[in-house]
Amino acid sequence: MALNVPTKTPEPLLTLTNIIPSIRKLPALDKLKLIRILAEELESNREIFPFETGKTYYLPTPYNSYGAAAILAEATPTYQEEHD
Repeated sequence: MALNVPTKTPEPLLTLTNIIPSIRKLPALDKLKLIRILAEELESNREIFPFETGKTYYLPTPYNSYGAAAILAEATPTYQEEHD
């Protein structure tokens, strides 16, 4: 004797494309709450913010990069011509 066990239908994938229309329908206050919730989750996510408190991190800067300045000076007129 075979048992008929109902199969569970898989839940649809939750993607940004699927939820954006619903988010756009939310009132402004709920959108702000959502932003706060997401920001708090990101703040605790160590993969996105792997920096350690009190540790020094050195960042490269354009100071004394005269070659970069020359390249930007040459590129600026070209950019302006293309976007005028």
